[in-house]
This record gives sequence, C-alpha cells and structure tokens, in this order.
Amino acid sequence: MADRGEPGTVRPGGRTARVREAVLRAAEDALTEQGLTGLDLADVARRADVGKTTVYRRWGTVTALVADLLEDMAEQSAPRTETGSLLGDLTANARLVQRTLTDPRQGPLFKALIAAAAGDARTAAALHRFYDIRVREWAPCVRQAVDRGEVPRDTDPHEVVRAVSAPLYYHLLISGGPLDEATADRAAEAAVTAARAGVYVTGGDSEPQRA
Repeated sequence: MADRGEPGTVRPGGRTARVREAVLRAAEDALTEQGLTGLDLADVARRADVGKTTVYRRWGTVTALVADLLEDMAEQSAPRTETGSLLGDLTANARLVQRTLTDPRQGPLFKALIAAAAGDARTAAALHRFYDIRVREWAPCVRQAVDRGEVPRDTDPHEVVRAVSAPLYYHLLISGGPLDEATADRAAEAAVTAARAGVYVTGGDSEPQRA
C-alpha cells in the first residue's frame, strides 16, 4: 500500500472524502478517453468541478493521482468468494476479472493504466501494488485447498492466483480473442489442474513476486 504520507493518500471523511471521490472519478474518465499522456491535473479539476489549487495541493503530480486511483480501485474491488472448493473459488475469481475487463468503463481504464505503467516507473509501482493487494486477497482460497488436501503442500498460492488472471489479460491486451465466461472458466480449470499436478509447488508459501 502507498505511504500514507504521500500526496493524495490521506483518508479523512466529510467534504475531503467527497472531493477525493469526485477527482478520482474524473481521473478515470480522462484516462479512459485520453490515456496517461492526456491526463492533466487542471483538466481533472475542471471535470470534477473542484478548484485547481485543491487538486495541485493534494496530489501535486499526475503520477501521485494515478497511484491514489489505483489504491482506491484495490479498496473498492469485490471481496474474495468462498465456495468450499478450489475450482469454485478460482472460477469466481476468473469471472470477476473477466467482468471487470469487459466492463465498458473498467476495461478501457485498465488498458490505459497498463499502457501508462509501461512507460512510467512510478505508475508501474502503483500498478504492482494494486495487483499485490488483489493476489493477497485471493491467496487464502489456495491455502484452504491445501488444508482440504485438494492440492499438494507447499503450493504457492500467489502463483496459482496469478495463473488464473494471466490468460485473461493476454486476451485483453495481446490476442484480442473472446473474453467471455467460457474463457474465464477455462482459465480457472487450467490453474486448478496445474496446481493439483504440483506445478506451483515451490517449497514454501513465498511472498508474491512482481509479474
């Protein structure tokens, strides 16, 4: 998570929270429409109907604003689903990712953020933190599967969770193939099959590594 002392990361309530919400939604709109190169703090302030001074004082830079947006997205993401089986849990995860990436708003937003991260180290670090948070949220379903005897001991839960979403992002960014529920279900089934075969046994529950 971002240092709470960084610009844009204070979490007070009241008017300040409403201003943050308006600015972050305006930043989403601008990123979706124009990408990182078109993101301008003055334009975001105009879209949010907030004073420019407020935006510059609180966030200071476009990168700080994007980092706060990614942190907010991680906080707002749907919680982990528990179905009682690894396949059920990972299918729920895959379908959540699929719905997000095909959403008319969220899909283009993620494309813009990923493109931005490719050319900006601080944006990349913020994006990595976002995915670390989401992987950590879902990793317990793999640990529970280990406890139930569904997959071998020392299966790396973070690698299993990443294996579910990786083909979905490939479809989104590279192949342009169909990104529907059937695709999501296959991704979950493949990850479970590999986990059961011991593909993700690493000798310990390692910390997640950057993709």
